[in-house]
Amino acid sequence: MVSPPADPAQDAWALMHGFVDAHSRRGDLADALGFRLGAGRGKVLFQLRHGPMTLSQLAEVIAADAPYTTLIVDKLEAHGLVERLPHPEDRRRKLVTLTTAGQEAIATADAILLRPPPAFGALPAEDLEQLTRLLTRLVNADQADTDQADADQVDADRPEAPGGR
Repeated sequence: MVSPPADPAQDAWALMHGFVDAHSRRGDLADALGFRLGAGRGKVLFQLRHGPMTLSQLAEVIAADAPYTTLIVDKLEAHGLVERLPHPEDRRRKLVTLTTAGQEAIATADAILLRPPPAFGALPAEDLEQLTRLLTRLVNADQADTDQADADQVDADRPEAPGGR
């Protein structure tokens, strides 16, 4: 029996995924914070590091609906990581902002999540620089794909000119 031809992209992805998964820091993070930081809570918390946002802004950036985003903010608020403040320009809306504890939680999460696994120490500086260049190219290509998909969606949502094309 002949094995299927190798797919270099799939092989690279499988290796990268396996390596990252083997070095998951979710347990360390839960121990340090005293609770699990689920994907939604993490997304909201890390978005707020850039400044206060309304619930609708948060829902948009994490690609969730308003009720789910409200639930996430409620949980973060119960842990003392965020608070709702009156919007300075619209009394009907609230701004969600980090508390001091929220800022400390982000700093703790960064220290845990951004600490490279020991295997990185086995690589020479040139290899780490090459890896960084390759990953930067992947991130940039992914962003270009996302930007193109967004532009295509805008074009698809735009009404046709009268009389067709």
